[in-house]
Amino acid sequence: MPATAAPPEQRVILENVSWETYERLLAENVESVGTRFTYDGGLLEIMVVGVGHEDPNRTLAALAEIVAEETRKDFRRTGSTTFKRRDLGKGFEPDSCYYFQNAPRVRGKDDLDLNEDPPPDLVIEVDITRSSLNRFPIFGAVGVPEVWRYDGERVRIYLLHGAEYQEVPASHVLPPLTAEQATLFLDQSKTQASTAWLKRVREWVRASSR
Repeated sequence: MPATAAPPEQRVILENVSWETYERLLAENVESVGTRFTYDGGLLEIMVVGVGHEDPNRTLAALAEIVAEETRKDFRRTGSTTFKRRDLGKGFEPDSCYYFQNAPRVRGKDDLDLNEDPPPDLVIEVDITRSSLNRFPIFGAVGVPEVWRYDGERVRIYLLHGAEYQEVPASHVLPPLTAEQATLFLDQSKTQASTAWLKRVREWVRASSR
């Protein structure tokens, strides 16, 4: 009997979930590193991720860090930290996220509170099975400036303009990276040895930053 590939993501949507229940579930699953909770005004999405989800997530995170390092841009990685605002009724756990411009403001902090601290400058989202819950209104409500989204085929970059996100060809927080180049690097990472891939990315950033 042929083996069945595990789905990259498994999701369930719950309705009419109170904020108190959301926070209780967060507390009960604090050690569940492969589980993501997203909350939007009573809707709760619980997602369990597999290697097919985490591989592109970690690859894009590595790409972001290489570009930042090679362009001498300060950053703080905050991974899948839980961000929430009770007054907005919104909460999310990104696949990966980073502070760049605001890195000095959050460096050394063990807890981040969106009522006092700025949102991450960049959120990386992998959504291969097509999420049932639209995260863009959540990101926009808390003021995330830039989102990278990978849908299993290509990387798209979105910038926040007012209250809406608009797709753009290139990153604002990490120039000279473009969505097209990010997609190419992600595709190459699936077949190239990691050391060769890392070298290729660094060489491209250096050549493109001259």
